[in-house]
Amino acid sequence: MLSQSNSHTERFRQLYNDIKKEVNSLKTEIGELEKENTQLRKELQEVREKEADMFSPLKETDRMALKHQVKGLISKIDEHLEDHS
Repeated sequence: MLSQSNSHTERFRQLYNDIKKEVNSLKTEIGELEKENTQLRKELQEVREKEADMFSPLKETDRMALKHQVKGLISKIDEHLEDHS
């Protein structure tokens, strides 16, 4: 009976250590992913700032005309895709 208890205790410790290692590994991975996410957010913000700068010299009427043209092109693409589906 005592031998069986020891084997269960040993098995429990082994499983506990396996779980502990996995948790630590996941914590490390989360840390790395958080760093990568922060870097990607910074890059996205830089891209957004550049996009805003690209349109800032345009007058509001020119921006509206460009927006209208883009919407028209998107509509044509959608119609084309629907016709060929």
